[in-house]
This record gives sequence, C-alpha cells and structure tokens, in this order.
Amino acid sequence: MARAAYGRLIAILSARSRDIAAAEDALAEAFAAALRSWNDHGVPTNPEAWLLTAARNVMKNQLRHRGIAEAAIPDLLASQESMAEDGPQFPDERLKLLFACAHPAIDAGIRTPLMLQTILGLDAARIGSAFLVAPTTMGQRLARAKAKIRDSGLRFELPSQHDMPQRLSEVLDAIYAAFGIGWDAAAGIEAGGRGLTEEAIYLGRLLAALMPDEPEVKGLLALMLYCDARRDARRDERGAFISLDRQDARLWKRDLIIEAESLLTAASRHARFGRFQCEAAIQSVHVQRPITGRTNHEALLTLYRMLVQHHPSIGAKTGLSAVLIEAGQEGEALGLLDTIAPDEARTYQPYWVTRGKALHALGAFEQGDQAIETAIGLTQEEPVRIFLGTLISSRAI
Repeated sequence: MARAAYGRLIAILSARSRDIAAAEDALAEAFAAALRSWNDHGVPTNPEAWLLTAARNVMKNQLRHRGIAEAAIPDLLASQESMAEDGPQFPDERLKLLFACAHPAIDAGIRTPLMLQTILGLDAARIGSAFLVAPTTMGQRLARAKAKIRDSGLRFELPSQHDMPQRLSEVLDAIYAAFGIGWDAAAGIEAGGRGLTEEAIYLGRLLAALMPDEPEVKGLLALMLYCDARRDARRDERGAFISLDRQDARLWKRDLIIEAESLLTAASRHARFGRFQCEAAIQSVHVQRPITGRTNHEALLTLYRMLVQHHPSIGAKTGLSAVLIEAGQEGEALGLLDTIAPDEARTYQPYWVTRGKALHALGAFEQGDQAIETAIGLTQEEPVRIFLGTLISSRAI
C-alpha cells in the first residue's frame, strides 16, 4: 500500500506549494506516525486519507515554526488544501507532478530518476538497476538533486500548454522506465510488479487523452500494450521462461493488440516519427508471426536501424545486433556490440546474451559460453537463469 499511495500523496501535498522536498519530509513523518498509531489502534478504514491529513498537519506546523506572519498563515494554509486552477487541467495530480519534475532548472540527467522516486515511489536500488547505475550512486545523485532544489529555493512551476511538449520526452521516459521495472518484477521477482505496469499504462492513457496531438504518447501507450498483451505467455505452467519466438500466441491478449495497432496507426497520421513509435512498430512485427507463420526479419532490421539512428542507446544497439544474428550477419552484429562502451555494457544482461549468441554463431563457443555465464550472473530470475544455462550446455543458440 505504501508504494502505491506514495506518489499520489506527494502529488496532492505539493500541488500548490511546488515544494516536493517539504512534501516528502511531511509524508515521511506521517508514515512514522502511522506505524506508532496503527499498531495501537488498528489500520483506519481509509489509510490514504489518514496519511494525507497527518502530512498536511506536519506541513502546517512547519509553516508556523518558520515564523511566518500570523496574518499570512490563513492564505498559506489554504494553499495546502486546494489544487491549482490555472494552466492545463491534468486528470491526475501525479501526471501534473511528472511535468513539474521536468523543470529546466533541474539537471537533465536526474529528472527521470527523480520522477520515478518522487511520483512512483521507487527506491534507489530499482531506479539504479533500470539506469545501469549502482544503487549507492543513484541514491547519492537523488540526494544531491533534492538538496540543490531545497537550497536554491526552487518552487516547481507547472508548464503552460505551450511549454508542455518541451518537457514531454522526459515524462515519457519516466512512464516507460516504470513500466520496464514493473515488467521485470512481474516476471516473478516481486509481487508488486504487475501493479507498477498497470500504473504506467494508466498514466499513459491519461497522457494520451491530455495530449491527443502528440504521436509519441500514442507510440508509448501502444508499446506498453503490445508487451502487456504477451504477459501470460512468458511462463509455462511450471513457471519456466519462454522466449518470444517460442511463445504460444493463443495466450496473447487480442484486445490489447488490437488497441495497440489502432494507436500506432493513429500516431502515424501525424507524420512525426519518433523512438516510441519505432519500438511499438517493432512489437507490431512480432505479433504478426501467428498470422504469417514467420517473423519478418527484414522489417525488423529496417526498424531497428531507424531506432539506432533516432535513439542510439545500448538497448537499441543490442536489439539490432540480435536481429542481425537472426539474419545470418553475425560479424556485423559482433562489430556493433564492440562499439558499446565496456562500462555501459558491464551490467546490461541482454548485451551479454546477444554477445554470446554472436560468438557461438561464429564458432567461438568458449568465448560465447563465457558471455552467457556473465549474463547468468546478472540475472535474478531463476527461470531465466535455467533457460540461459541450457543454452550453454546445448549450444543451441
């Protein structure tokens, strides 16, 4: 309950004050008070309302203790009770706060992690894993960012309708990162993963309604729906991992796929192609397999090359390398993987799996096995570890 409520409560508390640090401090005190009170008196009927009231009381006391003139207190306290009425009308306070966290005064590299922690309640370890950064390093970066915000006296200003598109990219990154973290967790590591993917899709739907003329919003929502449609096919009845090319397509959720296809088509009408539309189009190619009986590797190569051109991330390059291997171009795949910086690749599991495949395809079995073993060491899910282990023993890659 705490993680699910965290972002909503922070958004409500900071809706007027724009002071996220103060809202976090107040909510932390409210949680501490809850541990003491609920242990003695039981959990209240509406825990979130209890926490909100307690946190608001803390913030009111903070205002009084700062020595604010008595005449000004009523106006300041009233600001804690109401939402801003000017500017764009956001259907969810968390969505509003996501745009606030994309404030240009905040360092660009920390905006998305800040959103994940502040609005979605993720800890530094999970955020660091998503960004291939050590948990302690990520925690230090977040702490420094919040200290800088606090010390500079920054109060988050919500963007105007005109400025929102300039902050959209980072908001999309945060929603997709949350989906990805939940997607991995839902595979069996953590029970809360499914809830996080649902939250990400929910925010994606709200954002699509709020910004209907932004094709990348539709692209992101389509991408998440394509992936979520295949969720039940990722494991067999014994919990064993099933790779995409071996999944039973009858288990895919047809309604989500149809919705995703419709969103992708609608996005294409805007004639403004971007990263998320490209990734969604890649997923669209994969879901055609049950219809055509084959995976269109030519289309995947084209789309992945476009993705690397638009968004040359380690994920895009690794994905292109995997498709190159399937197309019999192992040498080019290995060459592309060699362009990725060692520090960036060190903890990225898909890189090592793909490198192992390329080396095996080129006949370098010992080196390939070593790469797969590295991938196993980076894998937390036991079913995936078992799957990768069979690839080493059979060399059927």
